Amino acid sequence: MSATLEKRSKAVGLVDLGWIVAAIVVFFGFRTFLFQSFNIPSGSMEDTLLIGDYILVSKYSYGYSHYSLPFSPPLFSGRIWSADPQRGDVVVFRLPKDDSVDYIKRVVGLPGDRIQMIKGVLTINDVPVKREAVADFVDTDENGATMRVKRWRETLPNGVSYTTLELVENGFYDNTPVYEVPPGHFFMMGDNRENSTDSRVLSQVGYVPLDNLIGRAQLVYFSIRGGLHLYQVQDWSSGIRWERVFSAVR
Repeated sequence: MSATLEKRSKAVGLVDLGWIVAAIVVFFGFRTFLFQSFNIPSGSMEDTLLIGDYILVSKYSYGYSHYSLPFSPPLFSGRIWSADPQRGDVVVFRLPKDDSVDYIKRVVGLPGDRIQMIKGVLTINDVPVKREAVADFVDTDENGATMRVKRWRETLPNGVSYTTLELVENGFYDNTPVYEVPPGHFFMMGDNRENSTDSRVLSQVGYVPLDNLIGRAQLVYFSIRGGLHLYQVQDWSSGIRWERVFSAVR
């Protein structure tokens, strides 16, 4: 009798262990090959992405580099099933100057492009990008104070349209030299133009190699106002931005 119970106990233990191992394999497979979750800690992509947004990034969109793997072991070079991002994609990438850091920006320049900012207007290959003023962005801080920020709708040559913010006129990077994007690299900019350290800052970001891309931002699956965290369940009722939950990133 006791021997039978002992055998059953061992069998149950093996089944439980099998489920745990299977769950771990599925989790790492999902994270490595399909989607990875990120949260937005800064306002550099406002108002497309807000502080406190939690997003899913599709890792299969551009193929896989060693940065696609958990902990990024340098097991291989280049990309497998490589595909280039399109102009206007919102992309997570590893910072070229420090590949332990993840950044998220919008692709505005492709290999061979000439990029320049002239009086706050993005210029691609000597042609100003179309933009029109839209309703101000209203920002609310943790204390409930509000601030209105000028907002533009920008439309890239391929028709991708999104909004950008203009905190001040004639900001530091509103007038730049011409940036010539090297082969195999991309030019990234934040939508919050005066509050974004991006490819315009060559000493800190610069041109981003294809191999550094992690994936394309696809979905905001959760959003909670700045200063709160996903684990603060007691504050969800007042802090969740329900209108952003399960919204596509464009």
